Amino acid sequence: MVNEGDFVAIFNSVHRVMKAEKLLKGGQLPMLLIPAPRALSSDCGLAIRYSATDRPQVEALLAGSSLLPEEIFCKSGDRFVKVERLTP
Repeated sequence: MVNEGDFVAIFNSVHRVMKAEKLLKGGQLPMLLIPAPRALSSDCGLAIRYSATDRPQVEALLAGSSLLPEEIFCKSGDRFVKVERLTP
């Protein structure tokens, strides 16, 4: 389940999303591997969910490891709004 204000990172392959999950867990950042919400398109069917509070650290760690997501969305009401990546 994705809560209001949560971010969802979509990757273009199962390999990349699994690698990102391992990296974020190793960095002890709170996140959750979830099925990609139906409203979002995902080639691999999986996504990473994280909170707004953890967003800067999550995206900085992914960027530093060249694992940038294909797209990032924020849950707003019953919609997902596409957002730009944070720049470190």
